[in-house]
Amino acid sequence: MQNYTALKNQNIHGRYLTLDYIAPELKKLTVNFTIEEIGKSTLGESISVIKIGKGKLRILAWSQMHGNESTTTKAVFDLLNAFSRQSNFPVVDNIIENCEIWIIPMLNPDGARAYTRVNANNVDLNRDAQNLQEVESRILRSQFDKFSPHFCLNLHDQRTIFTAGALPKSATLSFLTPSMDEERTVTKSRKESMRVISVIAEDLGKVLPGQIGRYDDAFNLNCTGDTFQHKEVPTILFEAGHYPDDYNREETRKYVFAALISALHTIATGDYKTISFENYETIPENQKLFNDIVLRNCRVDKKKVDVSIQFKEKLDGVRIKFDLFIEGIKQEIENFGLKELDCKGGELTIDGEKSLDENVLVEEIFLNRKKLNLKP
Repeated sequence: MQNYTALKNQNIHGRYLTLDYIAPELKKLTVNFTIEEIGKSTLGESISVIKIGKGKLRILAWSQMHGNESTTTKAVFDLLNAFSRQSNFPVVDNIIENCEIWIIPMLNPDGARAYTRVNANNVDLNRDAQNLQEVESRILRSQFDKFSPHFCLNLHDQRTIFTAGALPKSATLSFLTPSMDEERTVTKSRKESMRVISVIAEDLGKVLPGQIGRYDDAFNLNCTGDTFQHKEVPTILFEAGHYPDDYNREETRKYVFAALISALHTIATGDYKTISFENYETIPENQKLFNDIVLRNCRVDKKKVDVSIQFKEKLDGVRIKFDLFIEGIKQEIENFGLKELDCKGGELTIDGEKSLDENVLVEEIFLNRKKLNLKP
């Protein structure tokens, strides 16, 4: 972590990340890397795999399966910087010597350009692992079949609503070893990924106290992770979450980078094998206990209420705009707010005049006719 600033790819930042931003960075990867185009997206954008390492342990990773989940892609390019300077980092050198890693940095470039979860055919690729209806899904499966990995790393973002357990702390990182059947049987492959996740949680626990969660493991064979786990390949889901005041997720990417290093290093050394898989169960489960904003002690239509607000992201040119979604107007909001404001009995309105309603998007909110500065 102390070397992270020197390794961070400064050319890639923010939430909106398309092939236009990563393609020039891919061209710079010459030392230690092999880069291959493995197919085209629905709209004809290039999908590539980056290959590195010369060891016997095979690891397949992919990012931006959901186009609007870019944090792990940023962390991947930070990781590639570390790989390109391996002589300066013994840990990285050990990974390269013992592992062969294939990384698909952007599986869904069409979704990335439109800043949507789905692909150009409006299909969630993470629900297409069985039907393989979409070309992007087939590309990922072809790499899985060709490479026959020992481990899979499935890299995603999660929403700001999650806590790690019941405490008012954001789940900055969450992990999951997907189930391989309806009974959520703890099989050999699940134990392997449980051990790796336990190492990550231990390594990062001191810098993210109370901010590492365990994702729900309900079984869905249509999901990619569940499918690969069902094939008895240890699979680890990474979920990049919220860090305080970090809506661009530049802090979170640092911790994703550290988690990737932790996972790859323990796989490379085999140290994870000495850890009890039961440690995984001690990681607190994610709970949906946050709103982006909670306004306390307000007046709406002459009633004393609390108001919960969730940001809705929208692509505006090449930047992400945040609108305010009025999620709840209740006598008491039980959720925590990432940002909370005591209105002290003041009147909330829209445009200084109109009353607030639930389940609507608004540009601005006024307290006693003065505009509140609520957006990140």
